Amino acid sequence: MKEDFLHYIWKLQLVTHKNLVCTDKKALIVLNQGQHNFDAGPDFFNAKIKIGNQIWAGNVEIHVKASDWYVHNHEVDSNYDAVILHVVWENDAQIFRKDNSVIPTLILKDFVPDAVLQNYRQLLSKSHNWINCENDISSIDDFLFNNWLERLYIERLEQKSALILELLETSKNDWEAVLFILLAKNFGLKVNGDAFLSFAKSIDFNVVRKVRQNQKDLEALLFGCANLLEDVVDNTYFSELKARYEYQKVKFKLKNTFHKKVQFFRLRPNNFPTIRLAQLAALYYKHHNLFSKINEVKNSKDFYTIFEIITSDFWQTHYTFSAATKSKRNKKLTKSFIDLLLINTVMPLQFIYHKQHGKDKGELIIEMMRQLKPEKNTIINHFNSLNIEAKSAFKTQALLQLKNNYCSKNKCVQCAIGNALLLHKNTSN
Repeated sequence: MKEDFLHYIWKLQLVTHKNLVCTDKKALIVLNQGQHNFDAGPDFFNAKIKIGNQIWAGNVEIHVKASDWYVHNHEVDSNYDAVILHVVWENDAQIFRKDNSVIPTLILKDFVPDAVLQNYRQLLSKSHNWINCENDISSIDDFLFNNWLERLYIERLEQKSALILELLETSKNDWEAVLFILLAKNFGLKVNGDAFLSFAKSIDFNVVRKVRQNQKDLEALLFGCANLLEDVVDNTYFSELKARYEYQKVKFKLKNTFHKKVQFFRLRPNNFPTIRLAQLAALYYKHHNLFSKINEVKNSKDFYTIFEIITSDFWQTHYTFSAATKSKRNKKLTKSFIDLLLINTVMPLQFIYHKQHGKDKGELIIEMMRQLKPEKNTIINHFNSLNIEAKSAFKTQALLQLKNNYCSKNKCVQCAIGNALLLHKNTSN
């Protein structure tokens, strides 16, 4: 038995109310189950119950075992002084107030219909399934399902805000600097994402501002700080970048604190760190106030114009500093790569920016995400096989949040889909 299921039962009052009594045999009537609290403190605030002939107003605490009250040290926490009812599955201990009076206790398992327990156990016992509700998820009402997806996507944006807020604090609210770091991380993709994040955080963005008017200077800074100018390569371009970086180290008093090594192994040439850094340099050479320009965009199509860049001549015939290719090719950012930047960097950053300025742009961001093509990965393929077709990046992001934060953690009673299935089965029995 899990405590979140007990919360679910109490919140929806899925109990047999006839002959409901506390452990002291006094009749119990629930006038108001209270407001579910997801933060610290009692589980339900402002409940109203009648025990015997006395009406009580206060908080309700819920545990699997009554003794959990002491395990969680509630007896020394003043936040629990206003608890009027202790709801438990197993009553293995008496709980006292500070005045030594006993807190009324309801043993929930004595009053939960068998059908409720059976439906819950059936849903949570399908460990062999990819997700517990895979046989029923496609039957969920479209309105409920779409509303839940919107909540999931906003929740995903909120989770991504942790890194953004951290970077804002260290950069003293320099949004342009934060954008640079986040873009660098995502230019590195999965293989070099962490390394690129670390290397970008090691650069004072004010130095980027000072050198970005010259593309070679900007390339020298990025390649140098990423430790890609340490080898001996016999070509003019490499030697020039190395000389420029040595000059920058003296002029700007650079102290390279990046000690990781970027990876080339198992990467396609277009994703080599050299190419991605050359593209990042080209982007910041083209746009000197990138965050401001991105923040003005109201249609996802305009983003592709912003991210349309041309690498310097050298990188049109190279993938590394060594051998040249036979044909000349501009290593532009593909539409699918730009979509990844929009999904993982631009939209989360815009969400936090507007939120901090007192504006709710969630609907606008969701609408722009609906205009982006869906991501392709094993999780989305699984949902497609369950007749949950993802036709946009908005839906793929929401489904990733659903799978990773709810399905994989068996949080069915905290999920709108799980709740709908349990309620449907309960009311149909």
